[in-house]
Amino acid sequence: MSGVELLLQPSVLPRLLSGLWVTVWIAVVSVAGSIPVGLVTGWLMTRRNAFVRFLMRLYLDFIRIMPQLALLFIAFYGLARLWNWNLDATGACVLVFILWGGAELGDLVRAALQSIPASQYDSAYVLGLSTWQTYTRIIIPLALRRMLPASVNLATRIVKTTSLAVLLGVVEVVKVGQQIIDVYRFRCPDGALWIYGAIFLMYFFICWPLSLLARHLERKWSHD
Repeated sequence: MSGVELLLQPSVLPRLLSGLWVTVWIAVVSVAGSIPVGLVTGWLMTRRNAFVRFLMRLYLDFIRIMPQLALLFIAFYGLARLWNWNLDATGACVLVFILWGGAELGDLVRAALQSIPASQYDSAYVLGLSTWQTYTRIIIPLALRRMLPASVNLATRIVKTTSLAVLLGVVEVVKVGQQIIDVYRFRCPDGALWIYGAIFLMYFFICWPLSLLARHLERKWSHD
C-alpha cells in the first residue's frame, strides 16, 4: 500500500480530523483562558506595590524557566496526588497552557502599558477625563495596538505547543497519527511520512493565517 492509498482509506482522514478537533478545542480554551489571566497579571505588574510586583515576576519567571513538558507532568501527576484533584490529562493540559499563556500575555500587557508616554495620561486629565475614561478611551486602545501582533503570535505558539498533550495520553491529532501508523506499519512501511506530513499541513493551515494576521497588524500599525 502506498502513502497516498493510506491517506485515502475511509477511516484515516476522519480520524485525523477528529484528533485535530481535540487539538483545536484545547488551543481555543487555553487561549480564551489566557486572556483574563494575562490582563490581570500584566495590570498587577504595573502596580506600585513592590510585593505584588514581586509575586507577579516570580510567577512569570517560574513559568518561563520551567519547560512546558515538566509543567504538564507536575499538573497531571503532582497536583492530583498532592491535593487529591481529579484532573484528567486534557484538564491538566488546559490548566498548564492557560498559566503559561497568561504569564506570557501578562508580560506583553505590562510592556504595552509601560510604553505609553506619561504625556498621554497628563493630556487626558487636562481634558477632564476620569481615570476610568482615561484607561478605556486612551490607554487601553493604545496598548492594544502595541501588543496585539505579539499576542497573535503567542496564540500560534499555544496551538503548536498543544502537541505535547500526546505525552499525557490525550488522543489529539498527533496521538491519532501514531495509532494509524501502528495499525498500518506492515501494510504501509512508509506510512509515517505521509501521516506526519498530513498532520504538518493541518497545523500549517491553522497557524499560517494567524501568522499572516500578526504580520499584517504589525505592518499596518507600525506606520500609524
